[in-house]
Amino acid sequence: MQKNENPVILAVIVFAITAVAALVLAAANNLTVEKIEANTIKEQNEARMEVMPDVKDFEKLDAEFDNASVTEIYAGKNPLGEVAGYCVGVNVNGFGGAIDMIVGVDTENTVTGVKIISMSETPGLGSKAQEPKFNDQFIKKNASKPLKVIKSGIIDDDEIVAISGATVTSNAVTSGVNAAVDAVNNLNQGGAANAD
Repeated sequence: MQKNENPVILAVIVFAITAVAALVLAAANNLTVEKIEANTIKEQNEARMEVMPDVKDFEKLDAEFDNASVTEIYAGKNPLGEVAGYCVGVNVNGFGGAIDMIVGVDTENTVTGVKIISMSETPGLGSKAQEPKFNDQFIKKNASKPLKVIKSGIIDDDEIVAISGATVTSNAVTSGVNAAVDAVNNLNQGGAANAD
């Protein structure tokens, strides 16, 4: 710094540059926030249709959940307007962090599908939870009693085979499915729920 430069003037210049940068970032955020929100809604609608393929109309319910893992619940309605099942948003902790997923459960307490929306599990291990080889095990499982994870062997109706090397992730996803089923059971037993 040269001796004749005033530190106050330098501070004002730095402040002005910072303010302009902040305004540019805020403007960019305002331009993209609606697009990001629309993409998120579209992705979640597609996930609901994936876990309940026979249902095209979903109505968000305003419900209270006993399990903190459950984030939201949608009633899936058939063409006659009757509830055919539920799509339950669940957020559980896996090995690498949060696993955000949607679980479909029909009115017979049968799992219709599991779709993982986002996760940070180990690539090549826990990330295999997104693959059909693991996810499809849940489909058509009647969850009258909680599902459990086994490492290998002949599976019973209430068992899921773990991903090799990713038991923590397998248990997390399975606990998320169990939480979704519990939320639906609670709702069907008179838990508070209103259309949003």
